[in-house]
Amino acid sequence: MNASIPILSALIGAAVLLFGRKLFWLCVAAIGFAAGVTLASHIVSEPTPLLQLTFAILLGFIGALLALFVQKLAIGLAGFIAGGRFAVGLAATFVAQYASHYWLIFFIGGLIGTVLLLMLFDWALIFVSSLIGAHLITNAISLPPTGEVLLFSALVLFGILVQAATMRRRRTLPA
Repeated sequence: MNASIPILSALIGAAVLLFGRKLFWLCVAAIGFAAGVTLASHIVSEPTPLLQLTFAILLGFIGALLALFVQKLAIGLAGFIAGGRFAVGLAATFVAQYASHYWLIFFIGGLIGTVLLLMLFDWALIFVSSLIGAHLITNAISLPPTGEVLLFSALVLFGILVQAATMRRRRTLPA
């Protein structure tokens, strides 16, 4: 059971990294999945892998339903959660005492993520899905900190380039 969460995270991460803009519902579901894994550890100290997987699947399913039926709300919610998670990740990297301001950092990052995603939807979705995909993949692999940063950066760049190329190809093809 312990290996199933990293494998599933890496597979979902790869799909979101490469196809996040095209499969918007999958991107939102993956954000919910990643948030569910994290949320389980904030609600229950030392959650079991089954509890983490349950939270992850539940939030991923809710995210996918929102994306399919309430797209604008889902866009805002996805931007909020992704922006909040990204802001917390940045704070954890650069600020030693970020935990006491976790919710404030999450909220501010969430607001920025919402505004970005709504204003610049295609490009923001490419960027956010690349970040989320890279995050899911790097968290599934155990690497030293430097290797993790290098892999994360390379994956984000790769995801942006692949998705931008498919968007450009779609615009140049005759209708």
